[in-house]
Amino acid sequence: MSYEFSIGGYNIKGWMVAVGLPVLSSVAGGVWWSYDTLQRFYGVESGIQEVVDKSASFDKKASELASRIQTLEQAVADNDVRGLNTKLAQLSTNMQQILEQQKILLDLRSQVDKATTITDGLGDTLDVLQTEIDDIWKAYDELADNPL
Repeated sequence: MSYEFSIGGYNIKGWMVAVGLPVLSSVAGGVWWSYDTLQRFYGVESGIQEVVDKSASFDKKASELASRIQTLEQAVADNDVRGLNTKLAQLSTNMQQILEQQKILLDLRSQVDKATTITDGLGDTLDVLQTEIDDIWKAYDELADNPL
């Protein structure tokens, strides 16, 4: 059984269709795969171009950032931040000594206040005693000038 048909004056046999159909299908698949691959490459190429365009702005920002980092490093070096720990320890020791001295001064102040209170009271008592002594001397002088 052989099949044969005629299209446009050409006689096509069945075995030609059996061989030609897979070949044409493979060629069509290859063409489709090539087109799809080419479109993907175009997509990647446009993505790469976008990244390249944006990388210029990243380079600019990176150089600004590098400049700021260098400024910060210079400020840290100028302010001797590494030596700050020893200075803080020394400051802490000094503050402790100042607090101890302040306690001593407050104790002395309270003693001075007590002494001032005592001496203020003594001043009045001494004035009274001085007046009495003066009166006794006047009386003695009177007795010496006019004996009984």
